[in-house]
Amino acid sequence: MSAREILSRVVEVWSDVFLVYSFALGLQYALLCVLGFRETLRLVRGVPWQESRRRMQSPLTPPISLVVPAHNECAGIIESTRSLLMLNYPEFEVVIVNDGSTDGTLEALIESFDMVLAWQPFTPKLPSGLVRGVYKSRRHPHLRVIDKECKGSKADAANAGLNLARHPIVAVIDGDSVLDANALLQAVRPFVRDPDRTVAVGGSIRIANGCTVFAGRVVHADFPSRLLPRIQAVEYIRSFLFDRMAWSLSGGLLIISGAFGLFDRRILLEAGGFLTNTLGEDMELTVRIHRRLREAGADYRMRFVPDPVCWTEAPESLRVLRRQRMRWHKGLLGVLWQHRKMFFRPRYGTAGMLAMPCYVLFEVLGPILELSGLVVLPLCWMYDLLAADIALALLLLVASMGIAFSLFAVLLDDIAFRPYPRMSGLVALASAAVLENVGYRQITAWWRVRATFEFLFCAEKGWGKMEKRGLGKA
Repeated sequence: MSAREILSRVVEVWSDVFLVYSFALGLQYALLCVLGFRETLRLVRGVPWQESRRRMQSPLTPPISLVVPAHNECAGIIESTRSLLMLNYPEFEVVIVNDGSTDGTLEALIESFDMVLAWQPFTPKLPSGLVRGVYKSRRHPHLRVIDKECKGSKADAANAGLNLARHPIVAVIDGDSVLDANALLQAVRPFVRDPDRTVAVGGSIRIANGCTVFAGRVVHADFPSRLLPRIQAVEYIRSFLFDRMAWSLSGGLLIISGAFGLFDRRILLEAGGFLTNTLGEDMELTVRIHRRLREAGADYRMRFVPDPVCWTEAPESLRVLRRQRMRWHKGLLGVLWQHRKMFFRPRYGTAGMLAMPCYVLFEVLGPILELSGLVVLPLCWMYDLLAADIALALLLLVASMGIAFSLFAVLLDDIAFRPYPRMSGLVALASAAVLENVGYRQITAWWRVRATFEFLFCAEKGWGKMEKRGLGKA
């Protein structure tokens, strides 16, 4: 068989596979759009405005422990802590876990909040690094800071915070994040409405680049001025309002974001807390809870609520973004491999039968197929193996679906929440949804393919490094 015949056969097989993939991708987009639109509007419009006030005044509203792992977060930890202390919620505590920071994070907290060493005996139920001391604020009785030796992972710091948390519901929040004032009142809604079955709730994450932050509050929300974080803002909107909303509705939610998630503390402790030997500790914990509760035959719910908002800083350079996305992808691969026995097993419900296979098809294999097209199609033209109009149509098909999906997400966000009062915000995000497919999508696909190979042959764990300018400064 000649080289031309081999190449022709490869092109034929690839085109068939790509068409099947495109059909499956389009079907997924359609389902996520329909379910996301329907459920987001139902949740946002179906909540009486008086409900949050009633939860604020009710003695039955469950108290919450806010656990904030922090490693070298000096740039944003003060604003983040202030935002947490000013939350509208009847009873809560803030537990900052300083994981051996070397940039002055602990010193900044002690000075800003008038903290002193306190005697805090506790029985560690989860393994974590050595706790060197516990500090209490003389101005804020519900603020504590745990100083521990650095073990190199956010999971270890979170476990230390869980050991000292005192309330039945635990919210795990990133140290560089800022919560809206009513975020807890909104996020706790599933726990209040269905306390016997709700085990975890996730909220929305928004990009804070370009926003004005004052005294721990986002006082003026605006879209990022730079294109790179603006495209990431579109990614976040699409991911939370469509992907997580739809999987939450179907019972297959696989990730409660480590930046902002609420958990039943008892369930967390029984599950063994966060694992320290994985890069995707938030997703791994969520999948592990699914697995344990399904195997125990429990009737439970994991929910995503779109209106509680957590603001976080996004990378503004490709170098930092590359490290972040490759780390995320390696974490995804590690979780899917670690819990591979759940695949196509009816006992694991939607999570095992649908959600995990979809992650493999669209998140793991998708970038490989998309990039292969950039190699195969030029060869087709070069050797006249595929008509130019057909090749172009295949590329435009995938790009058009992606653009439409993103535009629908931006439209839904504007209808449901109106985050940016000016029309220029909607136009800016809509343009970013289009520009995302010109270079950005191909670059991130390459990063994910590269991360797949590194996952197979390299080992990496620990805190991910990201240069931060501080919230409100971008």
